[in-house]
Amino acid sequence: MSKKSKKEELTEEQVDTQQEAQQEEVVEQTVEEQLQEELRAEKDKFLRLFAEFENYKRRTSKERIELFKTASEDVMVSLLPVLDDFDRAYLEISKTKEKELLKGVELINNKLRSTLEQKGLSQIKVEQGETFNADDHEAVTQIPAPSDDMKGKIIDVIEKGYVLGEKVIRFPKVVIGQ
Repeated sequence: MSKKSKKEELTEEQVDTQQEAQQEEVVEQTVEEQLQEELRAEKDKFLRLFAEFENYKRRTSKERIELFKTASEDVMVSLLPVLDDFDRAYLEISKTKEKELLKGVELINNKLRSTLEQKGLSQIKVEQGETFNADDHEAVTQIPAPSDDMKGKIIDVIEKGYVLGEKVIRFPKVVIGQ
């Protein structure tokens, strides 16, 4: 009997050891699952932060490009009356016989316009006889059309329009036929 009791003791010890090992294994699996879940949560958090940062970089880059494109808008708008004055001066000087003065004004005018064009300013082309479009033109007044085919069309251009890059900074002011 003493042999059986030793065997039984060994068996009970083995059973106890196995149970303890199983419990430790369950605890280890639980801890491992918790760590895996925490790792997944941290990865998800990292990916979201990374995506948010990429969107931020893209947005600020786009805003910076827009700022550079339109940074000179105030200066350009303030120079538009100077361009108008050059046009008026050119018309008046062209009526005189002083061709040297006309050439000088023409040179200065061309240089100013080419410099502004290099900075992105361009004139909106509007011609007499074009159909009036409220999205592209600003009607100053309406006058009786000289002929029926000129009704709703541009009779005269009072003030030229200008575009800076792709943005209209001044719409052309026109007279339309009624």
